[in-house]
Amino acid sequence: MESILRIAIQKKGRLSEKSLQLLKEAGISISNGSSRLKAQASNFPLEVLFLRDDDIPQYVAEGVAQAGILGENVVAEKAFPVETKLELGFAKCRLSLAIPREIDYPGPQWFEGKKVATTYPGILQQFLEKEGVHAQTESISGSVEVAPGIGLADGICDIVSTGSTLFTNGLKEVETVMRSQAILVASPQMNQAQEALLEQLIFRMQAVLRARKRKYILLNAPNEAIPAISQLLPGMKSPTVLPLAEEGWSSLHTVVHEQEFWDVIDQLKKLGAEGILVTNIEKMIL
Repeated sequence: MESILRIAIQKKGRLSEKSLQLLKEAGISISNGSSRLKAQASNFPLEVLFLRDDDIPQYVAEGVAQAGILGENVVAEKAFPVETKLELGFAKCRLSLAIPREIDYPGPQWFEGKKVATTYPGILQQFLEKEGVHAQTESISGSVEVAPGIGLADGICDIVSTGSTLFTNGLKEVETVMRSQAILVASPQMNQAQEALLEQLIFRMQAVLRARKRKYILLNAPNEAIPAISQLLPGMKSPTVLPLAEEGWSSLHTVVHEQEFWDVIDQLKKLGAEGILVTNIEKMIL
């Protein structure tokens, strides 16, 4: 019987959408109806399980799924024995402490003896212990940000992306407890064939993720400027240099991190670079 790799992802929301998009860009074709809890890939031995994010660590740890995509914060809170295989770079957020805006905040010791509402009691308790603060943790699910306003807690510890929800509820962010992003985790219970399939999947994902962070650059430059430009934009090993029909000029092709390109664009122009073209890369394999 052919082995199959099962991967668990969040059943709805932005993290689910981005996880499915990553699989699609990795060349894996999955069709899923709105009411289905699992789906089979048509061109790779992969089955996707659509679960609540809180349930994914347990399913992966117990080998029901061999891999999962979810937030680091959920992995840390649930503390099941899963292995982080790959940081995926999306669904970035932070778990933060927040208090009413009108309070003058002196530091973590403000929380001494206070009550803090959260859906992440484990992570919060570790942070408080590290800071030497004794506070009461009030574990609740959903609408954590309303707790101070209704007298349930003095402050909250919750996921923050933009901070708009905190502002709407009269709160301000005062401490970052942890930063989180989507990660690929793996089960300790896999057979050899499943491990090989997971390595193939990781290889494909890495090719997609590398490409997302880099751009393909083409530019024309006078030949005497090529050594200096090559120092600025070294590429993976070295740039490709092709002679142009116009004597004394060449076309330089290279791959750079997008941020690095914007940092050196003025220097490139000063060196005489012209006709600079920047394009996306679909996959990047080292």
